[in-house]
Amino acid sequence: MSIVDTSIAAASAAFSGVAAWGAWKASREANETATSVAQIERDRWHKELTPQLRIKLQAESHEVLYVRFDSPATLGELSVQLTVRDDFDRSRLPHLAGTPTLEQREEVIWGPYRFRPGVDEADELGRSVPAFPLLPGDRHRLAIDPSLRPFWYEGFDGEQRWRNEYRTAPIRLWAFCTAPGHKPWKLAFAVPQDGSWALGGA
Repeated sequence: MSIVDTSIAAASAAFSGVAAWGAWKASREANETATSVAQIERDRWHKELTPQLRIKLQAESHEVLYVRFDSPATLGELSVQLTVRDDFDRSRLPHLAGTPTLEQREEVIWGPYRFRPGVDEADELGRSVPAFPLLPGDRHRLAIDPSLRPFWYEGFDGEQRWRNEYRTAPIRLWAFCTAPGHKPWKLAFAVPQDGSWALGGA
């Protein structure tokens, strides 16, 4: 084979390699684009299916929290787990001498109400209740109690000072919702104490 033939063969092989690499790169980019578009579509669909919940406080005789699942009905049975949120995150507050420790602060429900411990399978602190099922249009009732004042609210007026601090504050909640075949949703609620519904969902 002459030098010219060898050069042509080498150039042809190089060109074929470049073309193959180009085709592989184009295919990979097309796959990545398709994957990205599919993920965007899944996220959009997930957002559109966000459960529409409403929660209200009834505090006439016995304090009760009502949770209602309005829509979308296409989700079928929804599983809802509720957790009481504090008025703000105290985990990063500095610990000064003579003040409550982080562990002591974590044992307090910093808000007006807690779930009734031992009822509805609420935990000992009253921070959360396990998941319960809800069908579209149904509602669930949960027993709640006023939150307990921390032990460092001392003196004859300690209880009153604690109550005054949250007299008009909303009940802040996280609602973790799951439905078969879907990623979970995490919804935030601020339930007023005047008995009106707090709405959640998109």
